[in-house]
Amino acid sequence: MAIAYRQQVDDDTEFAIWKIEEEADELYNQLQLDEQEKAYYEKLKIGKRNLHWLGTRVLLRKMLRTDEYIDCKIDAHGKPYLVNLPYHISLSHSFDYAAVMISTKPVGIDIEQIKEKVERIAHKFMRKEELAFLNQQQKINQLYVCWCAKEAVYKCYGQKEVSFVNNILLEPFQFEGHGFVDAHLKKGDVNQSYEVGYLQYHDYMVGYVKG
Repeated sequence: MAIAYRQQVDDDTEFAIWKIEEEADELYNQLQLDEQEKAYYEKLKIGKRNLHWLGTRVLLRKMLRTDEYIDCKIDAHGKPYLVNLPYHISLSHSFDYAAVMISTKPVGIDIEQIKEKVERIAHKFMRKEELAFLNQQQKINQLYVCWCAKEAVYKCYGQKEVSFVNNILLEPFQFEGHGFVDAHLKKGDVNQSYEVGYLQYHDYMVGYVKG
């Protein structure tokens, strides 16, 4: 499968979505992995986790337009980074899709399949003030925008121990299929504002942000 969707956010920032239709071996054969990565992959050969891991890295390779080895590591906070290339990256996956965002600045992306069950856990990531601005007709979609936006901000910030409820705050917005949400990250001395983009892609929601 080729890239299913690609968006140029600005001159040096883009993201893409890949529909994972390949078998694991087909994806694996498109990659160059070092011994550490091969050992890690062997531990993932159960369920969809291996397809997600392979899918994000194949998409990363396509976006960087290279057949060379890509040294992609994970830092102490769980954030992926490129050792030898001057780009910031963010990776995400959900069921049949992988998503990758690349920029010269810190970025965050999240993709989630839209399901009704999100309403049951809304209190775990939404403040009362945020729940109050939801439109009942678009409640499920709005909740997924909120989750994806907060996850994208969290990934962009790149530090652990951030509470979606207490530290990432969203301004009211109307759901329109695609658009932007104003978000604020407040934690200790940190007070950062973000404009988070969102996009509904079939029955998936995507949130993306550049720092």
